[in-house]
Amino acid sequence: MAGYDDGGWLVELAALERPQPRRAVDDIAELAMAVLGIRDAAEPGEPPAPPAHRLAEALRERRLLLVLDNCEHLIEHAAALTERLLRTAPGLTVLATSREPLGLSGEVLWEVPPLDLPEDDGDGVGLASSAAVRLFVTRAAASARGFTLDESTGPVVAQLCRRLDGIPLAIELAATRVRALGVHALLDRLDDRFRALGTGPRDLPARQRTLTAAIDWSWNLLEPEEQVVLRRLAVHADGCTLTAAESVCATENGVDVLDALARLVDRSLVVMDERDGGPRYRLLESVAAYGVNRLHEAGEHALIRARHARYYTDLALAADAELRGAGQREWLRRLDAESANLRAALDTAERLGEAELALRLTSAQTWYRMLRGRLSEGRRALETALAIPGDVPAGVRGDALTWYVGITILQGDQHDWLARCEAALRTIDDGDGDGDRAPAGRARAEWFLCYATFDLGDAAVTDRLLDRASRGFASTGDRWGRAAALVMRARVAHVHGDPEALGRYAIEAAETFRELGDGWGVLQATSWLIGQADLTGDYDQGLRLCRESLPLAEELGLWPDVVGALSWLGWIGMQTGDHAVAREHCEQALRLAAEHGLHSAQVFAALGLSLAARRSGDLDAAEEQLTRLLRAAEQQAAGAGTAFYLPIVLNELGFLAAERGDHETARELHLRAYDAGQDIGATARELTFALAAAAAALAQAGEAHAAAVVLGAAEAAMTATGLPLAPSDQDEADRIAALIRSGQDAAAFEAAHAEGAAMTPAAARDLAGRRSGAGAHLGA
Repeated sequence: MAGYDDGGWLVELAALERPQPRRAVDDIAELAMAVLGIRDAAEPGEPPAPPAHRLAEALRERRLLLVLDNCEHLIEHAAALTERLLRTAPGLTVLATSREPLGLSGEVLWEVPPLDLPEDDGDGVGLASSAAVRLFVTRAAASARGFTLDESTGPVVAQLCRRLDGIPLAIELAATRVRALGVHALLDRLDDRFRALGTGPRDLPARQRTLTAAIDWSWNLLEPEEQVVLRRLAVHADGCTLTAAESVCATENGVDVLDALARLVDRSLVVMDERDGGPRYRLLESVAAYGVNRLHEAGEHALIRARHARYYTDLALAADAELRGAGQREWLRRLDAESANLRAALDTAERLGEAELALRLTSAQTWYRMLRGRLSEGRRALETALAIPGDVPAGVRGDALTWYVGITILQGDQHDWLARCEAALRTIDDGDGDGDRAPAGRARAEWFLCYATFDLGDAAVTDRLLDRASRGFASTGDRWGRAAALVMRARVAHVHGDPEALGRYAIEAAETFRELGDGWGVLQATSWLIGQADLTGDYDQGLRLCRESLPLAEELGLWPDVVGALSWLGWIGMQTGDHAVAREHCEQALRLAAEHGLHSAQVFAALGLSLAARRSGDLDAAEEQLTRLLRAAEQQAAGAGTAFYLPIVLNELGFLAAERGDHETARELHLRAYDAGQDIGATARELTFALAAAAAALAQAGEAHAAAVVLGAAEAAMTATGLPLAPSDQDEADRIAALIRSGQDAAAFEAAHAEGAAMTPAAARDLAGRRSGAGAHLGA
């Protein structure tokens, strides 16, 4: 791989069987992103980019070899994606394997030759120099112990290899028959078979005709029950488990599928891969395509595809329940392994117009995709299912609609968010087909919408959804739901700066999730215990909890929680003055959050990064992040409520303006930060810190007396909270106090400070506001 600093990557396209043309380019891009470890992404407040665009942008600066294997059934779409990637990423090389060229300018064609063949029947030593002969002998010896290349077998093997055109698959299939037939009888039967099948379509390549003949020959050596199992296996994408094979390949006369599978593995028509979760069975690509053709000939294709879709829908439904308990780790891995089959099942449901099947399938997978951070994939699947026409129980459609609305909001689509949430819940209420599931389903839907809309800043909606969900969880005895609601209550307590309530809720939630065995829940509750440590100044405890959470999140592959732990590490580093470490963690978290399209996680990471950058003197880097956050907050305010992070952003932009000498803009920004904090019910610590910052701007503008008064009010209010300032904030506060003291003699300062201490924060804000100039520019 010399010359490719970022290595080589294989993207197998065989799993994309007959994709919808309008989605094919993005489907190929999604497969490539999965192989490369590139996740869905979106800027805060922006809708997620299409997969093809995201892949192109991710590869822009890389030097790598991308192998698109087996493009023939997607040739136009593979060509379109390749052209886009090469136009964007000059360091990229694409190697596409196919039966026809992509047809792009600059394409260099290289036909893969067959294995080199022996020139004559020669002796064993001479024949062994042929790659085709070596392959045959290796596979034959594995099948028939004791088989060797000698004077008797050598000439026959040479003829076999030549008659098979040096095609590796044909050679391997033939070699597996040595044990049953010996090479002499094998040659005789092969000769007969080729004559019978040698009149295939002349417009097909000779290699394809020969391969078909080889598979036909192997097929006809199978018993009828083996043929049934082999052709039905072909509907699976990227293999299947034994249980799946037994379900999908079952026959009316009760064929022993395991026994048939064992014989097919023995004949090298099925490959068995041993994995942690047990054996998986897959077909070689050409054998799978052959099996699909046989399914059509038998009139079974639609039947078996539908059976396959139902099986994987049932699997997804079973997994959905287990993902909220002790089976979480196992089922995450199982669903990872079945991603291709689950996509194929949705494709089948869409083709057959099975709306209810598609909705149940996609809804059942959405929590898995949430845990894995694959929001855009979940959104697209739900869009597909919701678009299929047909009569569906209202509750089933309501579940899917709730997931869809919540995910779109999480990805920054905030238009008419409240109306869309209410419409989804009404659809669930209209449901008449789920019986006893209705209360539990309604409660979880309300909780999820509360989770999705929390950062929109509408406290009334949050409280209403959370209260209703909590009552629903209590009435149905849903312990997982109760713990999830407690996590949300801890989150509310953090916003309001109530460490006692925060700790009480988070500890109870963590204990319940541990009893249930839900690692995600433990991580969520722990995140807010870290928030409690931050509020109370117990940074050693906060770091300990972060370092416990990060490896658990990584082990489970819960990337949103990995981002959260990294962001907290960065935030605490910033609070304690370790700005270099803070920036490193926040930058890593920001990259991961962008790859996963996690809007709120991007905000937290960007906040930590901007504060650390400013406090380490990198004003340009701080301004870049803060300006982006301000733009996202303004977009949210236009369609939703005040963002919880807006006060911090405005206050930091005020500090930037002050450091650049624009004291009037600084004061205006600090006061706007105070007002925004009042709107969202921010902590007294945030409000008083904004007041203190405004006092500094007053002092820098020559308003010494007013500055001391406002500072007195701010410090008195801060003392009343009982919460300590973080070391970095304390340094800022000390700098502000020193600045204001330096502008007047000690007696005047003390008198003005005492006057402020007797004043309410609101009155101090009015005092600072009366002295602020006309509208300042917020961009700093």
